[in-house]
Amino acid sequence: MTETQRAPITAEELRAAILQRYDSLSKRLQQIARYVLDEPNELALETLAVIASRSGVQPSAIVRFAKSFGFDGASQMQRLFRDGLLSAHAALGYSERVRNFNRAVDGRTRGGRGKLLSEFIEGNGLALQNLAQTVSDDELAAAVRLLELADTVYVVGFRRAFPVSSYLAYSLQQTGKRTVFVNGVGGMARQQMQTIAPRDLLIAVSYQPYAEETVNAVEAASGRGAKVLSISDSLVSPIAKPANVTLQVRESEIRAFRSLSASMCLAQALVIGFAFEASRKEEARVRRRPKS
Repeated sequence: MTETQRAPITAEELRAAILQRYDSLSKRLQQIARYVLDEPNELALETLAVIASRSGVQPSAIVRFAKSFGFDGASQMQRLFRDGLLSAHAALGYSERVRNFNRAVDGRTRGGRGKLLSEFIEGNGLALQNLAQTVSDDELAAAVRLLELADTVYVVGFRRAFPVSSYLAYSLQQTGKRTVFVNGVGGMARQQMQTIAPRDLLIAVSYQPYAEETVNAVEAASGRGAKVLSISDSLVSPIAKPANVTLQVRESEIRAFRSLSASMCLAQALVIGFAFEASRKEEARVRRRPKS
């Protein structure tokens, strides 16, 4: 720790500092940084031993991480989250509720299709409830604003993210927004990105393990000066770090099957939010038009 290092005084300040310094951290400290960003409730409430076990590091590494950001130790960093971020959230964090749910599911025998359906409904319900915690109204508004300002919207998302990206491309086209779906047919993803320009926007969707094609598309868009809107599972994912706005989604996993319910819900809210704003501004423009 340098003499000029000052410990953040709010959870948001620490999050900003982690995002700013993430690339310069060692691989082990990056592992802890991701846990701090993705699991703030657990960081605030759990013991150092539990945090170390769940993040896959030694307790001493967490102490070293805290000191690198100006804290005296890990407990001071935890207190910052406990007093700030969790002041209005007394309930169990999402990850703990998911663990409780998965333990209950693992203890059951498969009781037929009806029972399986109820498990997926319950698991996806948890992910949908958590969506309100990971995406704020301000972040969604910022994403809608990027859509409004873009001349053309490019949409990319491969593998598991493909249904989300295809829905976004289709729905945006339905609103009348000029949209290019980067689907990579015939191995042409790179060529489909060649026309993106500084006044355009790329919406990139990817989750761990991140699709190389999507990461390449984000790098291409950033290199050409275009804006990037990322939908991903972490604020430090390869497509989130270069993005102008990142919407974080944490999906459910039921019996080793990862869902897309929260992502599709977010995609719907994004498109409808854009359509609403476009309609409102068009109505205002018509009202201002001089009557003949």
